[in-house]
Amino acid sequence: MKDRLLVLSKYSRLGASSRLRTLQYRRWLEDAGFTVEYSALFDDRYLQRLYSGEKTHADLVKYYRKRFSQLRQTPRPRLIWVEYEALPWLPWMLERALLPASVPIVSDYDDAVFHRYDRHRLAPVRWLLGQKIDHFMKSSQLVMAGNAVHVEVVPTVVDLSAYSVRLRSFSNTAVRVGWIGTPNTWNAFGKTLHTQITDTLIAHGARFCAVGAELEAGRVGNLELIAWSEDTEVDAIQSMDIGVMPLPDTPWASGKCGYKLIQYMACGLPVVASPVGVNKEIVEHGVNGFLAKSDKEWRSAIETLLSDADLRRRMGAAGRKKVEDRYSLQVWGPRVSQMLRVVADEGRKA
Repeated sequence: MKDRLLVLSKYSRLGASSRLRTLQYRRWLEDAGFTVEYSALFDDRYLQRLYSGEKTHADLVKYYRKRFSQLRQTPRPRLIWVEYEALPWLPWMLERALLPASVPIVSDYDDAVFHRYDRHRLAPVRWLLGQKIDHFMKSSQLVMAGNAVHVEVVPTVVDLSAYSVRLRSFSNTAVRVGWIGTPNTWNAFGKTLHTQITDTLIAHGARFCAVGAELEAGRVGNLELIAWSEDTEVDAIQSMDIGVMPLPDTPWASGKCGYKLIQYMACGLPVVASPVGVNKEIVEHGVNGFLAKSDKEWRSAIETLLSDADLRRRMGAAGRKKVEDRYSLQVWGPRVSQMLRVVADEGRKA
């Protein structure tokens, strides 16, 4: 008889963190002897409204009530896998009281979510929630994270069966510099980079392709806006020639996973990224891409790649090889499922 694994994700498949950190492991978890039940805190409608800039507070009671019910259900699962935390913005003592004490917990993080609390601008939030994630980690039998800032490092990975290198004729004309993300991260990081390198793009007749920056597709000058969907994101990346990942050097950004870079590299693209957090491990400067900190370094890196098709090809091939060896679901699927299998078996003995 298989053990029941309850996965408490934050989002549905529309949320990249949930789709990549938990949902894509189902096959390997089932092979490891689990019956897997996924329960998202927030649904597609919530995310769509969030990305559209609409207020989402009105529905929170409904979402939390569903999660309360999930935590109190019987019979108990053999293991619970939690993305971030079970009840965001609620105190640890309440969350601990609702989590079944006899069931082992695996917690998973792809961002430095603790900084949402311990660096909050309001002192009452820092006082009430500042240590919450620390408590959650201490109560977990296994902590997995996409960055060494945390505990057991499990990178956010791609499924090689979905990502392939598009056959392209490498030339220095009509080159596309590409970025992928959400409207929120575009406004925070991507838009500024586009402004910084616009003159360089114009000088080389290149375009900037932003996937997911807006919910609707469009074009403004050399900026091409492509609506994101799970079905078309690989095709969109394959249409790029260079992938970029700008980040500010902040504690929050230092905890990110570098997933954009892994997506680009899986499609055989050279990359340019800020030397922040795990980006410094993923990007081998001068081998599979460039690390750029200042405006001058960004423009120089982009110009170098725009001008040298053969360099793009070599760096793209090196990046693809690194993903195959270190950042693929084919490598990490068996590892992650075995980690959870060990926790479940040890919980049975306790």
